[in-house]
Amino acid sequence: MREIDARGLSCPEPVLLVQNALKQDDTGAAISVDNMACVENIRRFAEARGYAITVEEAGREYRLRLTKP
Repeated sequence: MREIDARGLSCPEPVLLVQNALKQDDTGAAISVDNMACVENIRRFAEARGYAITVEEAGREYRLRLTKP
């Protein structure tokens, strides 16, 4: 599973990083972001492609895990 640090980036950059990571390894990815807009955009992207997504919130940061069910 690919680890992606997208903190400090604004959309669509985090979504593009996830897209590229999934092209290399379609089993899933873990991504760290620091705003809710990125969380929602990545969630829509992942769900539209059949990935399950979990979100953990730690202060002002979010960690998303995308997995194939």
